[in-house]
Amino acid sequence: MFSVLLNNEDRGQVGIGTLIVFIAMVLVAAIAAGVLINTAGLLQTQAEATGQESAQQVSDRLQIQSATGEVSGSSGSESISAINVTVTKAPGAGDIQLENVTYEFVTSDGVVTDVVNGTNSGSDIGVITADTEEDTVITDRSDRYLINFTTGDIFDTEPVGGDRITLTLTTAQSASTVTELRVPDSLVDRSAVSL
Repeated sequence: MFSVLLNNEDRGQVGIGTLIVFIAMVLVAAIAAGVLINTAGLLQTQAEATGQESAQQVSDRLQIQSATGEVSGSSGSESISAINVTVTKAPGAGDIQLENVTYEFVTSDGVVTDVVNGTNSGSDIGVITADTEEDTVITDRSDRYLINFTTGDIFDTEPVGGDRITLTLTTAQSASTVTELRVPDSLVDRSAVSL
């Protein structure tokens, strides 16, 4: 029975052509695998960058703590001469450079957009709890900054009683915070109001 299996007279032969085809298939498979690994690495890098940018757009935003208005003018013609907005960074946000923040005011008269402390911005950054006056980067959640907007430099006419203003603050990472400021109906005998 085993004599048939151990027949020494019949031998298989591998031709040189078959060997070349086998080597070519191995080379093609190796090159294809290298291209796939390289492409997968590139896609992974792009996915990580996109994920980080998306997370920054969601989390690296300002949080508005309060908004007040300074009242000026004589009896019967009172208006808001300045808007003071107290801000901090939102939970989970990275450091935020306030001088890179853009603001947009939307009123019934139009839209005004500029950069905080920009050339024609009518804005000023005040430090409430940070270490120095020159510090304009929010690095800690306990830091509070006051952004003062001079309405005469921003609007054609200063806001009066009953006006509604939409304020959007957008960080350099494109994360936006939107709030609606409502001027009380009466500003008589007031020096400041909550908006």
